[in-house]
Amino acid sequence: MIAAIFFYIFAVIVVASAAMVVTARNPVHCVLFLILTFFNSAALFLMAGAEFLAMILVIVYLGAVAVLFLFVVMMLNIDFEQIRGGFQRYAPVGALIGAVLLIELGIVLSGWKFAPEAMTLRFAPVAANASNTAQLGRLLYTDYILPFQAAGIILLVAMIGAIVLTLRDRTTSRHQDISRQVRRHSADTMVFVDVRIGAGAKETGILRPPEPEPEPIEPAHAGHGGH
Repeated sequence: MIAAIFFYIFAVIVVASAAMVVTARNPVHCVLFLILTFFNSAALFLMAGAEFLAMILVIVYLGAVAVLFLFVVMMLNIDFEQIRGGFQRYAPVGALIGAVLLIELGIVLSGWKFAPEAMTLRFAPVAANASNTAQLGRLLYTDYILPFQAAGIILLVAMIGAIVLTLRDRTTSRHQDISRQVRRHSADTMVFVDVRIGAGAKETGILRPPEPEPEPIEPAHAGHGGH
């Protein structure tokens, strides 16, 4: 009974905060509602026994993605009046796309139903003595290792492509010459000085900045007449 109550509480918060992500006027508030959605989704994963997915959602999406969104939104100089000004112009197109998506969802849901044996089947049976994390590791790194590695290569190529497309070479930028740094010797960058005991800085050739000249002392004024 208690588990069902907490499930509905977390589910309602997830749905409400997800709706606020797309309806809030301030982008910073949208990101904060997104963080709230992730937290409650992680709680639902914990209740379902998927502790690995819950921790990944908190560590990766909250600790990196959502915080990155928040920093980017806060650092950008966004003109909210200009964004709201284009709403009327793009409203018909947005309404048309939303209507198409709603019709497609209705078609999919109207022809979908539970199979009689769906509740008794498992795509990946879980052993009684194995944790959720161990089962996910076995599936990813044993049964589906090739698709997992292929997905990693695709993400790597996408990251390299994004870096190449956004890279701008400036004429004033300084480039690092790796081969020149590797070939250099210590004599090219350091000077060894044989300093005798008690020698001053002048004898070594390393001159210190000159000391400031003392300010002249004003002469004392003569005393006034008798008191």
